[in-house]
Amino acid sequence: MRNTGRAHRPAISRRTRRLVILISALALALTGAAVPTVIANAEDASIQALNHKSPFNCNKTFYANNWTGGHNPSNSIDWQTYGSDAINGENVRATAAGTATFYDEGSTSYGKWVQIVHSDGTRTRYAHLASMVGAVGSSRTVSQGTVIGTVGSTGGSTGPHLHYEQRNASGTVVSPTVEGTAVPLGTKKAITSSNGCGGGGGNPYTAGQVCGSGFTQINQHALGTAGTIVLMYNSSNGQNCVVTLKHTSVGTPSAVASTLQVEGGAVTTDSGNFSYYAGPVKKAAAGQCVKWGGKVGSTSWTSGWSHCG
Repeated sequence: MRNTGRAHRPAISRRTRRLVILISALALALTGAAVPTVIANAEDASIQALNHKSPFNCNKTFYANNWTGGHNPSNSIDWQTYGSDAINGENVRATAAGTATFYDEGSTSYGKWVQIVHSDGTRTRYAHLASMVGAVGSSRTVSQGTVIGTVGSTGGSTGPHLHYEQRNASGTVVSPTVEGTAVPLGTKKAITSSNGCGGGGGNPYTAGQVCGSGFTQINQHALGTAGTIVLMYNSSNGQNCVVTLKHTSVGTPSAVASTLQVEGGAVTTDSGNFSYYAGPVKKAAAGQCVKWGGKVGSTSWTSGWSHCG
């Protein structure tokens, strides 16, 4: 028997535990106290609860590539160049707040790298850095969006990119979610950063949170530094979802809008003076083309007909 360091107590059956929980919840309800929420897997859930941003400057778009086969450890992301904006030398920012520690393995493995331990015990890793803001072996408290280094190709790297991991409190690498977008094994997604986009550290919401479970990001468009329009899709019900996230005047009501149109149908708009975002605007569009767009302040954009699959 494993020694837990605690006094032994009589075994309690699963049925008895359930009864105790029900009685406790009833007692709390009768007294007006809040009933606690039980999370099935608290370690993995906490990774999502932290609401990780992209590790790059505001409105920078790069590929998040979760390789299949041969990527060590499995489920880590290689952030790579997207379009004409080369990733080499880009600032690397903390995706969530915590305590950062700086390491250097020379020409092997991670090379220059940083680990951030978050308030719930989960952690993130950023590897192959060209430079770091802290001395090797030192630690410091960082906020979400704090610059911790720059992208490079140190250690066992074959070209400039950022190796990124999300780990639970037990140290296991988990399937990452960044900017509300899941990047499961075997996928490659272009993700635009909202990290450090004004408002004292950026918008606290993501499109994934606003649209709800089951939605995956399929496109996005930056409105300069004013905000980002995000298009998401739910393959289980064929719905598209549009959210416009503010990056200026965050927390203060100001003009923002989201629009979505399915080919052959009318435009649906959510607009007003909102503090954080407009939307979600949802429409079933399986096998049909859509136009999507949005506005923050005086800056607006609408796509052509697209995503017709």
